[in-house]
Amino acid sequence: MAIAIEKDKPLLTRKDFQSDQEVRWCPGCGDYSILAQVQKVMPELGVKRENVVFISGIGCSSRFPYYMNTYGFHTIHGRAPTIASGLKLTRPDLQIWVVTGDGDGLSIGGNHLIHALRRNVDLKILLFNNRIYGLTKGQYSPTSELGKRAKSTPYGSIDAPFNPLHVALGAGATFVARAIDVEPVHLQQVIHRAAQHKGSAFVEILQNCNVFNDLAWEGVTGKAVKDDMQIKLEHGKPVLFGKDKKKGVRLNGFHPEIVTVGQNGVEEKDILVWNEKADPALAFMIAQLEPPTMPTPVGVLRAVDRPVHHEMEVKQLEEVTSKKGTGSIEKLLHDGDTWNVS
Repeated sequence: MAIAIEKDKPLLTRKDFQSDQEVRWCPGCGDYSILAQVQKVMPELGVKRENVVFISGIGCSSRFPYYMNTYGFHTIHGRAPTIASGLKLTRPDLQIWVVTGDGDGLSIGGNHLIHALRRNVDLKILLFNNRIYGLTKGQYSPTSELGKRAKSTPYGSIDAPFNPLHVALGAGATFVARAIDVEPVHLQQVIHRAAQHKGSAFVEILQNCNVFNDLAWEGVTGKAVKDDMQIKLEHGKPVLFGKDKKKGVRLNGFHPEIVTVGQNGVEEKDILVWNEKADPALAFMIAQLEPPTMPTPVGVLRAVDRPVHHEMEVKQLEEVTSKKGTGSIEKLLHDGDTWNVS
């Protein structure tokens, strides 16, 4: 069943998607920007509000459903992908968004996240990554950098952090992207692309927690460095960045390296041309570029088509129930292996 597209009603506005609930995040939190960009994009999708659902787990980001004037469900820690998967199976006509954080989605909810992605459940998953546990007042998270001093790691974290893009790519997600809370126009573009994708769409959003982990992404987002520390990927275009677009990414075997066009014999033809539909190994390689020493790729890393979970489920059920003698509960209960207790 296709998602219902609104054709017979005037175009909605951002205000139509704003709920009557007071937005209660800390002043200056990056969540405000993300909420604003989602509310701006929603009217452009042509989907009725009653056919949109936002589902969250536990965390600062998980207050999101309260602030969207759509259906919503604030669930339990880490389980939002599971509940969203069940809803998609029973109501495939709905557009379902999952809002989670680096703690909720990659720690207690990591198992649920990867299985939703590998099954290609038609969900739009937004993972807010501030590299800290904000709701519980500042413990280190699965994405906190090595050496991170926090309330739970007073001497510095010794755990290697997750790269959320690697997790999604490794799980087989058919759409993988990254955006930044303080780049609103680009963030809107990425959200729009995720909404249009058929299948599991995973978007990591670099987001600041100005109370417990302020300036976590300053090395990527700071005005003085962002031109040289952000690589905006565009399908079919050379991977160039910097103020004058002279820096670029060149593949040296299986390793991406940063080069400058016009230096050391480097020409623009040597620069990698981005292909979001290529083998996932390419996206995995580019995702290895990480701060503080390397620029950070943002945009769509992978966007491919694959059979969607709920459609395969419907097809399977139709095939089974069309066969003679099937569809009987009594037959199901008395068929197959049994264990007789005497």
